[in-house]
Amino acid sequence: MAEWPSPGMRIHRALAQAGVASRRASEDLVAAGRVTVNGAPATVGQRLSPGDMIRVDGVPVAPEPVRVLLLNKAAGTVSTASDPEGRPTVLDGLPRDVRLYPVGRLDLDTTGALLITNDGDLANRLMHPRGHVPKTYEVLVEGRVSAETVRRLRRGVTLEDGPTLPARVEVMDRRQPGGTWLLVEITEGRNRQVKRMCAAVGHEVRRLHRSRYAGIGLGGLRSGQWRVLTYDELGRLQRAAAGTVEG
Repeated sequence: MAEWPSPGMRIHRALAQAGVASRRASEDLVAAGRVTVNGAPATVGQRLSPGDMIRVDGVPVAPEPVRVLLLNKAAGTVSTASDPEGRPTVLDGLPRDVRLYPVGRLDLDTTGALLITNDGDLANRLMHPRGHVPKTYEVLVEGRVSAETVRRLRRGVTLEDGPTLPARVEVMDRRQPGGTWLLVEITEGRNRQVKRMCAAVGHEVRRLHRSRYAGIGLGGLRSGQWRVLTYDELGRLQRAAAGTVEG
């Protein structure tokens, strides 16, 4: 991070970026009068300038070092920071030097590529509907999938929350008794979208694995393993996030 806060950054974003609290909770801290900027009480929505001194309850605030990790999510892990039912989460076994959280969610039984970061700005932009960030899945569905069904999925299908955007769909060269493996790439982030798309054309999903996110693949990562993104991959994510609006 070249300069912090960046020009025009809002106070709640700066606090979230520093790992103090989420954006919403940071706004509450400001509203409660617990935050100062250059010695004066901060205001909700206040914009900052590089070098502004931020304090919470009198304690100076500084940005955390940015972390962006790629995890091969294992089945049976929850895509949250903690789980009230005591189930394992995607953060188990990850570094604890900064406050990490997943970029979006994968279902309990879904495996594969999941980004983990402490960069709230990057995460929000990647998840923003305007981003159209590509997400690629290997999908095992029930039954044999016809060419017409593939064309329907490619054109987009109507779900309860509206029609989906066109998708890239291919039948994979992978045999499965009683089922078909599909390669599906979508650019939306709706809840359980691939499962709902396949169900809408009459094929329930047996297995779902996300193999790539924003063009970044898992490589040799085994289930449950993670790695730090490379410089080139970080640049790819930044480009994928470009053009979205501030959350």
